[in-house]
Amino acid sequence: MGLTQKKQTRPHHYEYPMVSVTVDCVIFGWDSDGLHVLLIKRGEAPHKGQSALPGGFLRSGNENLEQAAHRELYEETGVRGAHLEQLGTYGDPERDPREEHVVTVAYIALVKRIDHKPRGGTDASEADWIPIEKSRRIELAFDHNTILADAIKRLYGKLRYDPLGFKLLPNKFPLRDVQRLYETALGHEVDKRNFRKKLLEMGVLEDTEEIEADVRHRAARLYRFNWTAYRRRQAEGWEFEI
Repeated sequence: MGLTQKKQTRPHHYEYPMVSVTVDCVIFGWDSDGLHVLLIKRGEAPHKGQSALPGGFLRSGNENLEQAAHRELYEETGVRGAHLEQLGTYGDPERDPREEHVVTVAYIALVKRIDHKPRGGTDASEADWIPIEKSRRIELAFDHNTILADAIKRLYGKLRYDPLGFKLLPNKFPLRDVQRLYETALGHEVDKRNFRKKLLEMGVLEDTEEIEADVRHRAARLYRFNWTAYRRRQAEGWEFEI
């Protein structure tokens, strides 16, 4: 007499405890007042009332890490459509005061500050642009001071060899703003004449034949970054470097 064997189903058993995964975003924005980072004020425990980077928990089974970063970014600050680049993973067991072990994946987001007026949402009671130097002096929640420092280092390093800095500028900009951005990144002043000569000789800046309007100082000529020319030169083996 034959017996039909039924496949036994057993609950999953894990030798090690599970960990929770979060995402955090370092959002950089630039305008005539300099480089800023977007911080929120936490509206819930832990660290209620403390400044932090926007972020939150991954919805397991429903989204990937980058989707979670975009969602949290929009929910907590109202910013959407940002260019995201993964910065790193942070998993110190003591980084989060909650009982479970929480590992976070951090992203850098670059936006034009002029295009985004942040507002707090979900578990963020406030959201605002903070000057980058001021942000270094704020005690942030969790290990966000470490994440922010790593993001600043990554951004400043890439600005020298990647034109992503132009994504922080308005579509039309005076060379003065480019110089100020790179002086911030380099940590020192540059020779105005030589810097602007080098920029124009790259062949990737387009003269709009327009000048600034409604300014108290002498109106400067406006330029735009020509991404088509940049990609063409890049394909020819040319490398961007400031």
